[in-house]
Amino acid sequence: MSLVSNNASVHPRAELGENVEVKPYAVIGENVKIGDGTVIGSHVVIEGWTSIGRKCRIEHGAVLGSDPQDLKFRGDESYVIIGDNTTIREYATINRGTYEGEATTVGSNCLVMSYCHIAHNCLLEDRVIMASHAGLAGHIHVEEHAIIGGIVGIHQFVHIGRNSIIGGGSAVRQDVLPYTTCGGNPCKSRGVNSVGLRRNNYSPERISNLKRAYKIVMRSKLTERRAIEVLQEEMPDVPEVKYMIDFINRSERGLARV
Repeated sequence: MSLVSNNASVHPRAELGENVEVKPYAVIGENVKIGDGTVIGSHVVIEGWTSIGRKCRIEHGAVLGSDPQDLKFRGDESYVIIGDNTTIREYATINRGTYEGEATTVGSNCLVMSYCHIAHNCLLEDRVIMASHAGLAGHIHVEEHAIIGGIVGIHQFVHIGRNSIIGGGSAVRQDVLPYTTCGGNPCKSRGVNSVGLRRNNYSPERISNLKRAYKIVMRSKLTERRAIEVLQEEMPDVPEVKYMIDFINRSERGLARV
């Protein structure tokens, strides 16, 4: 049984799970699906084809599933998908995908703080944190456990690696290497995210391997291609290093460097 305020507007064809709470003056559209135990705050607007998982919190004034701010948009059916246990704080906005069948996706156990913006076709994996006033342009991929500081702007198509952290006020125009810190305008690589890695139970040995790999990629005078060859020669069996190499090989915008 859901608890829906008499002052909320919920379309009769919207799908609400068990124990969903909808607070006063929230507006929920026809094609919206909300999972069990989720709380929708006052004055929240959820429209378009938006699916929200279980035990989420969508706080006052947030807007989810609105049309993409993309001149190519022609009104196609596209989606916003939110995982389980994710919190969207006050006045955050999440736009749906641009073309037919495309989606903007936020994973499970994420925290999107107040006034953040997530544009069309972005993908946030699980346990991502966005601090207040951070903004993502379209087609950005943020990997698991990444932290984006407050008032950060990220250019479209940028790829943010897992377990990385971006300092507040940064302007990010290039890809951020996994397991590292980055900051400034333009955003520059600052080193390995040792504190974040320890908090996520990375052993001293794993962190040491990543520091060694980071020096080869970022601090040596080797070309990127030669740095990858050295990593493959010297640390062929280290999973995190393999992942770092794969990330570099997939990078389309180039890496934010020192």
